[in-house]
Amino acid sequence: MTDPRDTGLTLDPKYDAAGLLTAVVTDAGTGEILMLAHMDAEALAATQATGEAHFHSRSRGRLWKKGESSGHVLRVRELRIDCDQDAVWVIAEPAGPACHTGARSCFFRRIEGDRLTPVE
Repeated sequence: MTDPRDTGLTLDPKYDAAGLLTAVVTDAGTGEILMLAHMDAEALAATQATGEAHFHSRSRGRLWKKGESSGHVLRVRELRIDCDQDAVWVIAEPAGPACHTGARSCFFRRIEGDRLTPVE
């Protein structure tokens, strides 16, 4: 028997034990993966209400609007949820670097054996 969450058209996020969903952010123009973060119900609702990406900061223990201090907001073009509704895909237009290091993407290094190599 299939769970209605898997095939239905009702939004029913399946939060983990900590109340979080995994959120993958990609660039709407290039498709590049920009970052990975987490959303709780408050962050998902704020993202839907404002059109700008909000996340749950595990280190701060609170709602966090991407770009609240840097100005590098993520304007959401589309939100998608995976089949069992435990992960969100945020398709966004970045207003500057997505990574806190200043890199365009948080995925700016390639693993090569036991070393990391910058991705151009």
